[in-house]
Amino acid sequence: MSVPAVIVLGPGGLDVARRIADVTGAEIHGLARRVSGADVAFNDAGEHLRTLFRDGRPTIGVCAAAIPIRLLAPALADKRDEPPVIAVAEDGSAVVPLLGGHRGANVLAQKIADELGVTASITTAGDVRFGAALDDPPPGWTLLNPEDAKPFAAALLAGASVRGARADLPAFLRGTELPCDPSGTLSISETISETACGADRLVYVPRAVSVGVGCERGTDPAELVALVRETLTAANIPELAVAGIFSLDLKADEPAVHAAAAMLNVSARFFDAATLEAETPRLANPSDVVFREVGCHGVAEGAALAAAGPEGELRVAKTKSARATCAVAVAPGPIEVPKAGRPQGRLLVVGTGPGSDGWMTAESEASVAEATDLVGYSLYLDLLGPRTTGKTRHDFPLGEETDRVKKALDLAVEGRTVALVSSGDPGIYAMATLVFELLDAPTNEAWSSVAVEVCPGISALQGAAARSGAPLGHDFCTVSLSDLMTPWEAIERRVRAAADGDFVIAFYNPVSRRRTWQLSKAKEILLEARPETTPVVIARNLGRPEESVRVVALRDLDPARIDMLTVVLVGSSETRALVRGDGRSRVYTPRGYGDKYNLGKKRESGS
Repeated sequence: MSVPAVIVLGPGGLDVARRIADVTGAEIHGLARRVSGADVAFNDAGEHLRTLFRDGRPTIGVCAAAIPIRLLAPALADKRDEPPVIAVAEDGSAVVPLLGGHRGANVLAQKIADELGVTASITTAGDVRFGAALDDPPPGWTLLNPEDAKPFAAALLAGASVRGARADLPAFLRGTELPCDPSGTLSISETISETACGADRLVYVPRAVSVGVGCERGTDPAELVALVRETLTAANIPELAVAGIFSLDLKADEPAVHAAAAMLNVSARFFDAATLEAETPRLANPSDVVFREVGCHGVAEGAALAAAGPEGELRVAKTKSARATCAVAVAPGPIEVPKAGRPQGRLLVVGTGPGSDGWMTAESEASVAEATDLVGYSLYLDLLGPRTTGKTRHDFPLGEETDRVKKALDLAVEGRTVALVSSGDPGIYAMATLVFELLDAPTNEAWSSVAVEVCPGISALQGAAARSGAPLGHDFCTVSLSDLMTPWEAIERRVRAAADGDFVIAFYNPVSRRRTWQLSKAKEILLEARPETTPVVIARNLGRPEESVRVVALRDLDPARIDMLTVVLVGSSETRALVRGDGRSRVYTPRGYGDKYNLGKKRESGS
């Protein structure tokens, strides 16, 4: 289930919303004009709620039940696709699942009700009568024939009973009030093999099967996918029974392993060699050759057995293709995947934008939400506000960039999902470059197993351009004036080249307490190549309350009024400053539309 959204329409519901968020891991979405401090603000309650509904997000409205009913009415269609929708009274006195009862709403409502100390108003017939939602089994179980659940439940409500004893039911149904009788006309089965089902027979498949795999480096993903599929088919095991794909941690970055997991829509999990070596007594095909290469006597069989646990049994011994191996084990019940090995570690390099959190991209927002750990300069982590709740913070002072990246990579090696937080766009004069520099150096071999993703952010140059008009409307470049790691000779050569090419230039790191002359030198170079009236945008503290954006002529650019919190955009010879009726200058760089479409003559003719 995706992260729930708690909808708050007024300040009176915030306290209850926070309690719900704490127990469910939900985000708080507040009506902008009435609620402050929410994780997400919205202006149109109906449109926002319908968007969440269409996206399949569970929603919990802290409001009267009639409000989400009316707002969602236009979006209702097939109840089999409805995400959970729950209404909670503002004072927490009532919890009512409205939609998606058997798609998680009843379970979610019960969790909320337990936190608030009330009884959830669950009204679905099966839950009320028997304490069982037959079409909504708990995680780890799949109903093979969900289309038969409704007539099956109707037969139970009409007086029919399930054949056999309660102890014969799947484990998650043994504590219910389902009527059981040796002469019952209905049946409920638990199996990991394909079997017949129907309106009088429900079949539940536990995710109790572990698939262990191994492969040579660079194996074609299609080869391993085909081997896994053929192995399961030959063993008469449905894909729904597979809990995960498991292997040795040396294979954590192997595309073929992840392709096999994606084919089955399950996780890929990995064990260290010592864990797999402990399974040697249970292996059908121990190999001294494999031991010499990777430190354990079997990868595929060992991983399958380690995931299935001490009571698991090897169902299919190691099978081979040209470059891959596969084995299958079965556990006595659903496998707790989070406890079986660890996932491939992920490092998500994200940007907060140049200032306010309103400038974070949706992808960066999602990456922070997904992360287990956050690494970054303390100020940048503070800017995330409530997004840090429930996550482990690893704060660093200003500077120490290399230590930050190393810490993030080390955490990811442990199988965590780590967000390395940067300001602006992480790939523009920020942390992403250092990540790849360290990965390119033979510093720590374990880092090679980490998946790295860079999430685009809004950069300071984009923010400055948007605030001032459209100065980057034609060709532009960026130059950092910091000579801490780049020799001034190289910087000066680039400034002269940009001046000769008549590029709009965005200057990063223009001035610091120790570097006071570089911007003056750059100004001198540019005045040799473009008019002294060229517009210059000076943007300071972008996205923050103290933000200021000024436009001056190049001749009037005063480096003494610039600092490290400022980005400077110098126009090309074509850049213009347009003064609007409000007295503010808007800077833009034409791309030639005027000549192409004769815009100037149209203006002159009054058209």
